[in-house]
Amino acid sequence: MTSSIPVAATRTVPGPGPWAVLLDLDGTLVDTEGLWWAAESEVFAALGHVLDEVHRKVVIGGPMARSLGHLMEVTGVTATLGELSLAVNSAFERLVARGAPLMPGARRLLAELSAHGVPTALVSASHRRTIDVMLRSLGPEHFAFTLAGDEIARTKPHPDPYLAAAARLGADPARCVVVEDTLTGVASAEAAGCHVVAVPSLVPIEPAPGRTVVRSLEELSVPFLRAVNTRIH
Repeated sequence: MTSSIPVAATRTVPGPGPWAVLLDLDGTLVDTEGLWWAAESEVFAALGHVLDEVHRKVVIGGPMARSLGHLMEVTGVTATLGELSLAVNSAFERLVARGAPLMPGARRLLAELSAHGVPTALVSASHRRTIDVMLRSLGPEHFAFTLAGDEIARTKPHPDPYLAAAARLGADPARCVVVEDTLTGVASAEAAGCHVVAVPSLVPIEPAPGRTVVRSLEELSVPFLRAVNTRIH
């Protein structure tokens, strides 16, 4: 797998590169948001509850405890959070094992970051089990490490995941560029002091100071991320 931009040409772009690029997973690199909703719908249907589509935008991008907590409240289901988490994760794993397509531009971007030696980490609210399933398609070799939502006390929208990832890379959060697709993830990254490139999936995200909004990962490249990092310093 090779970069679409020559290494030599990319490295001659003036200005410092980002200390690190931190990437979300669901809906950002892998097109899984529909699969999560399908898994949740399957589990709740088995318990006699049909989920209304209106709740889909509420639970998108959030940690499982928050998403399931909302669905438990609106349905009145009597199962415990632990039971539902296990059932939804199992249903999701069955669905993703059949194939979860990467988002347009994801494979090329990861290859380009690797080719240019940009420190890159995966920061997700998903559990380790499900991340490891999806890494089979993404390729774990593209990341210095991956951080799961069940490996940290407070996950998104708290800043903790991105602060932890920056610290593990020895990077200043203010010199990290985060790529996210949801308001929950954007809030987490911005609270950590990172610059955000938002690639909205189901819910619109407006531009803001320190935030760049693009339509697709296909618009991103090492020079683009370097320029984003340079503009804010």
